[in-house]
Amino acid sequence: MSSLMAKELKLIEEFRDLSLVCETTTRSVKLGMLKLTNPFLEEVKEKQKTGARLLKYKALIEKGKEVDFKIDESGVMRCRGRVCVPGVPELKKMILEEGHRSNLSIHP
Repeated sequence: MSSLMAKELKLIEEFRDLSLVCETTTRSVKLGMLKLTNPFLEEVKEKQKTGARLLKYKALIEKGKEVDFKIDESGVMRCRGRVCVPGVPELKKMILEEGHRSNLSIHP
């Protein structure tokens, strides 16, 4: 019995050393959440605040009148789960370049 308690104690100490994050919501508790940030998404989020068309959708979201558009937990506006990219040429160019340079893209 004591060897089992020693293993439990060791496991508890390992969890403590991991510095896990505990986040509680009204419906769940998330432990060990690893949060990755993407500087590109941060830039998109900032540019979404200046796009006139996206600001109209944001107003509709806040009134509860828009169902396809949502703002996710990180504050990025999405349409049916896809990121809404404002009409900023630099952002669109970055997306196209990443798509063409990525090792995951397949060109015939």
